[in-house]
Amino acid sequence: MRATFLALPLALAACSPAPEAGNSTGDLADNGVLAAGPETAITNVSQGDLPPGLADLVEATVPGMKIAEAERKEREGRVYYDVEGTRADGSEVEIDVLQQPDGKLVAVEIQRDIAWATAPAQVRAAAAAKADAFTPERVIESRQVDTGATIYELFKPGEKDEPAMEVKWQGGKAEVLTERAIH
Repeated sequence: MRATFLALPLALAACSPAPEAGNSTGDLADNGVLAAGPETAITNVSQGDLPPGLADLVEATVPGMKIAEAERKEREGRVYYDVEGTRADGSEVEIDVLQQPDGKLVAVEIQRDIAWATAPAQVRAAAAAKADAFTPERVIESRQVDTGATIYELFKPGEKDEPAMEVKWQGGKAEVLTERAIH
């Protein structure tokens, strides 16, 4: 199942508010391709070794989800649990859970693979407007639990380890990120 989940602008109108620092659309000459991501240490975790409360958080986040596998990931001083499984309807889903320094677990993303053609038209147009545009081989739709934004992680053909481009979709606006989303 891991292979299934390995990880996705329209120019903003002049009257649009300025983009958030670190995640601006930048100049249209910007090619949209992200720099390599941070090193990540990955460990498989058996269901019996999941931290207390993780299964309950998964159930609260996606009711009826059946856990198939989990990984513990450490990067940039943060610890995550990527929990993969199926929804009650049988569709695949992944929940990324952040373990805070005090041990509290917080769901930060709900992800699923989608066909590129089903992404919002504005997201596809934003990606296509970049100088080094490509047709993604894989697209992960990642709903950010805290903000409600959706990040589309786009994987270049033959590059399955990390997304080459990310497009944020929120409030009807698409923004090609110049830095990787934090989660």
